[in-house]
Amino acid sequence: MKKIFSLLALSSFLPIFSQSELVSINWEDSRVYQTERSTIILPSFQEANFNFNFDHGIKFTKQWKTNAPIGENSINVSNVTYSSISRDDLQDLNPATIPDQLEYSLKNSKARDVNYAYFEISPIIRDNGVYKKINSFRITYDFQSIGNRGAMAARAITPSVLRNGNWFRFYVEQTGVHRISKGFLESLGMNLNNVDPRTIKIYGNGGRMLPLLNSTPYPMDLTENAIQFIGEQDGVFDNDDFILFYGEGPKQFNEESITNINIFTDKSYYYVNLSPGLGKRISAFQQPTGTPDLIIDTYSEYQFHEIDDFNIVKIGRRWFGDRFSINNEQNFEFEFPNIINTETVKLKVYTAAISESNSSMDVLVNGSNVDTFTFSAINDPILADGESFNGDINVNSSTITVGLNYNNNGNPSAVAYLDFISLEATSQLRYNDGQFRFKNYEVAQNLGIAQYTIDNASNISEVWDITDIYNVSNAINSDSSSSLVFTANMGSQKEYIAVDPSDYYEPLREANSSVTNQDIKGTIFLNAQGDFEDLDYIIVAPSELMAQANRLAQINRNQYGLNVKVLDLQSIYTEFSSGNQDVGAIRNLVKYVYNNASVPENRLKYLCLFGDSSYDYKDRISGNTNIVPSWHAYSSFNLTNSFISDDFFGMMDDNEGALNSSDRLDVAVGRILADTPQRANELVDKVEQYYQKEAFGSWRNNFLVVSDDVDAYWEEVLQRTTNEIADEVTLQKPFINPVKIHSDSYLQEASAGGDRYPEVTKAMSDAIEVGALVVNYFGHGGEDGLAKERIFEQPDARNLRNICKFNCFVTVTCEYTKFDNPQRITAGEYTYWNKEGGAIGLITTTRQIFVTTGVTFNRTLSEYLFAYGSDDYPTMAEALRLTKIDPAIANVSQKRLVFFIGDPAMKLAFPKPNVRLSKINDIPIGQPTDTLKALSKVKIEGEVVDTAGLLMDQYNGILSATIYDKNIQRQTLANDGTRENQNGTGDIIKLDYETLGEIIFKGQATVTNGIFNFEFVVPRDIGIPVDNGRISFYTKTENPLEDQAGASTDLLVGGLNENAAEDNIGPTIQLYMNDENFVSGGITNENPTLLAKLEDENGINTASGIGHDIVAIIDGDETNPFVLNDYYETELDVYQRGTVSYAFRDLEPGLHTLTLKAWDVYNNSATQEIQFVVYDKDQELVINNVLNYPNPFINYTEFWFNHNSSDALDVSVQIFTVSGKLVKTINGQTNASGKATSSLSRDIVWDGRDDFGDK
Repeated sequence: MKKIFSLLALSSFLPIFSQSELVSINWEDSRVYQTERSTIILPSFQEANFNFNFDHGIKFTKQWKTNAPIGENSINVSNVTYSSISRDDLQDLNPATIPDQLEYSLKNSKARDVNYAYFEISPIIRDNGVYKKINSFRITYDFQSIGNRGAMAARAITPSVLRNGNWFRFYVEQTGVHRISKGFLESLGMNLNNVDPRTIKIYGNGGRMLPLLNSTPYPMDLTENAIQFIGEQDGVFDNDDFILFYGEGPKQFNEESITNINIFTDKSYYYVNLSPGLGKRISAFQQPTGTPDLIIDTYSEYQFHEIDDFNIVKIGRRWFGDRFSINNEQNFEFEFPNIINTETVKLKVYTAAISESNSSMDVLVNGSNVDTFTFSAINDPILADGESFNGDINVNSSTITVGLNYNNNGNPSAVAYLDFISLEATSQLRYNDGQFRFKNYEVAQNLGIAQYTIDNASNISEVWDITDIYNVSNAINSDSSSSLVFTANMGSQKEYIAVDPSDYYEPLREANSSVTNQDIKGTIFLNAQGDFEDLDYIIVAPSELMAQANRLAQINRNQYGLNVKVLDLQSIYTEFSSGNQDVGAIRNLVKYVYNNASVPENRLKYLCLFGDSSYDYKDRISGNTNIVPSWHAYSSFNLTNSFISDDFFGMMDDNEGALNSSDRLDVAVGRILADTPQRANELVDKVEQYYQKEAFGSWRNNFLVVSDDVDAYWEEVLQRTTNEIADEVTLQKPFINPVKIHSDSYLQEASAGGDRYPEVTKAMSDAIEVGALVVNYFGHGGEDGLAKERIFEQPDARNLRNICKFNCFVTVTCEYTKFDNPQRITAGEYTYWNKEGGAIGLITTTRQIFVTTGVTFNRTLSEYLFAYGSDDYPTMAEALRLTKIDPAIANVSQKRLVFFIGDPAMKLAFPKPNVRLSKINDIPIGQPTDTLKALSKVKIEGEVVDTAGLLMDQYNGILSATIYDKNIQRQTLANDGTRENQNGTGDIIKLDYETLGEIIFKGQATVTNGIFNFEFVVPRDIGIPVDNGRISFYTKTENPLEDQAGASTDLLVGGLNENAAEDNIGPTIQLYMNDENFVSGGITNENPTLLAKLEDENGINTASGIGHDIVAIIDGDETNPFVLNDYYETELDVYQRGTVSYAFRDLEPGLHTLTLKAWDVYNNSATQEIQFVVYDKDQELVINNVLNYPNPFINYTEFWFNHNSSDALDVSVQIFTVSGKLVKTINGQTNASGKATSSLSRDIVWDGRDDFGDK
């Protein structure tokens, strides 16, 4: 085959042979598809090929990689076999989505030059009223001929016209001929003295929205517009000279968004340029001579009514205006003075309604009913219902009144909204009053010469051909006759405007009209030396966030050696969309960079959108956060179909841009959800902290999974999938320590607000604070938090304290991070915004996702995030990109709902391989080794090796080791008693699963020349049966700053050392708050940190034997103990002593007594108490216990005092003699390094000299 392919590759004209495949649809029982708040039942088949959305129904999809693009028109489906399906078996499937005949399609797509094919077919048809389902079919297709295959286009790097010259900006709000006076130009700041007016130029691309589809042409820079300059011929700009130009405003019909109003902006920007060279001017268009083939004396006159005031569900890009609630009957009047009533009128009416019951609306034209809309009752996830009319009507008057009468069906809370009404009528080509545009569709349908005749034209000075808005041409009405006649060639659509000198429009200006020179396109690939260099990473940020965006860029240059460019958002708009806000401008910039790489392998990899986003592009809502816009779907009523997506900016192929199911990401995209400069600073601080040495620790070996419980029979898949992912990750990456929190394994408690799992909430928060590289929750969720039982809510996200141990938070659930509604902050946003904890990045959902989709998505994501079979880990955003393009993803239409929030270039802090166990009690692994018996003293030896398994004999650092008892077999509790069948029969659903055993030792040791060893005494509380335990290793060095990890199960744990030495003395305990300077009875803030110094000759027990935990009790409340085993760590190379460090939070003001009880490995206990006073955080600063120590002194003393502030304090100390004379003033700061961690300050020192330096 290789030889054949090579020969074919040499021949550009040879086709590739046809391919044929027999495909089966394996129908199954109906399946439940559920989101957080909705359930539907659908006919179903194999999950990998199933695709559903409410608008288009069910599709059978097939995706695969190909060696070459397939001829999309070559696809043929044959040999179709069917079987009948009853109407009842359709269940909740809308019959309107079922076609009357076979419907299928094939689309090619690419992801970074890898070819994919996407095939879909409607698996159910309605044949003469009978429903039939497809069982099998044969698909046949041809590959495109090799000559048609796309190759990397030649680079087209072009500089911007903005790179030099003097530039000034103004805007227009209407479409038509505008007049620019000398005074207006001077008001922009232009100095017109000695300026030759013939050199004045106007640039701009008009107010239309940029095309979403990549293949639709649009200028990649500002385009010069032809203008008419009255009075320029003498080379002097006189006061009565002026410019006429055709300006295109922001209102015109857009097919992709089905709107008459630009959804991004209400202004259309243009630019005046002063630079050498003559400007482009309007010239006469060529009028063909000869006998006309068609006389044009009519035109299509278009009018509309549209107001964009309400986004009725706060999703999608549709906005509505007129509201029908109190006034349910409204009329909209349109005047067509020259209408030809014998011709039909095209009418469009787009509406929507929100009602808990069915409602309707009559559409009337001049009092006659033309249609009745029926709106279905809303039912989550469908929050509104839209209806439209698009058809021809007959009228007999020049006044057309469209009446809309809403019938709320007796429901006073029902509301309907009007999107827009548009009318397109055939009118006589006749001047009435003012300038007007005209076009006739017949000219595009015929060839030859058309003669246009405009009646009553004496007030028309000229006609402009505006078909090409950049190259306007004209025909002068030289004799001002009552009829203006001109000719033009037919064969393409033409549009004109009749110019009335008494009706010029006026442009407008903003306060700052001057535009600085820029040249993104010409300079983006240039390095500091001016040489070409491929880009790895682009950050797009507004000016107010630029400083922090540059910080992020520098971090990535230092950390990964990436070539990063930070681009100002407004500069992108200026160069790529004529200054108008438009998501297409950002995408076109990215595509420009992607396409102009030196070779395909060096194409752009990452895009960061540095700023928050909102569903409101135009700041109509209070507190809006439209900082860097995102793409929104046209579908605006359904929480599973409508979505916000940043994938749009990473779709680089020509047939992409509409975000179809076949489209595939080429660039990994992430978003920094910064809504203020302060927030941006905090988020970049977290990125810095993630790479600092304080972030290096054994927590990087931890993987936390959390599952929802089983409230319905089909939800068994939630905990099963979560558990299987944890097991598979551990199998693929043995150094990973899985921490499993299955909600149904904890006792469910009833409360006034419903069932709750308080212990799950605590366990989850504790595990995150101990540290986990990845946290993966799978189950129900929403904007307020996770699970119906509210196991993790917004306050929990805000209260996390895992600074420097930030995780990747994966939530394939519903709307956890629906960040585009600034009026409702989500739990996901709080998880990310938490400046002292939470997540460094989120792979998360912004809309409702079906659980079945979540299953395959979560499994596939884990494969890429943890780099199965490789030690080359992608970035978090790249792992998400690879997941989205993977053909294994089911229900592909929902893959856009998953976002990456964070720095797209950030890799998870996976330690490198490998640290391995070499000896136990001096016996090499591989030989029979000693069993780790209870109360036996054990010596562990190991080594740090490279990927080839060779000792790294230059490696010197610190080891953290965690030794686990045997794995524990567990079973969930079936709190809800849910049975395995839909009808409530069958066994109660319980999950049998395995977790790591209890930690029997956690310590630190020195690594010297790649070798380490340590000793410890095995606790009495291990399980006596002998089986394999587990040891987890983590090592780190500071120069260079790097880490390694490993794990082994080559150790047996169990039994009892019958000859153990006797020990009846418990450990010694020393307690402090915040630091070791604390004295019992001192003051703290509401979030103090407990420090407990523990020591015992045989070590401290952390094995969690019943009643043998390290436990703290506050104020005698034994019903709410703080179990601190996970917070204990031994000192370096000493197993007998260590420290517990635990941060309390939100303690009540007042005096508190803390009691701590700890056990040694022999189960001897000891107890110690400490008292502290918490002052209210809102209370004024409190200072007490002021003293100096030592006292007396000779030349050094410290001033000590307690305070209740969590911030650094500015302190002034004045020293007086006994007679009251001031001899010394000392100014300083507590904890000058930053945030205060202790209530005791001893930072101010004195050498005993006065202000003059005398003793």
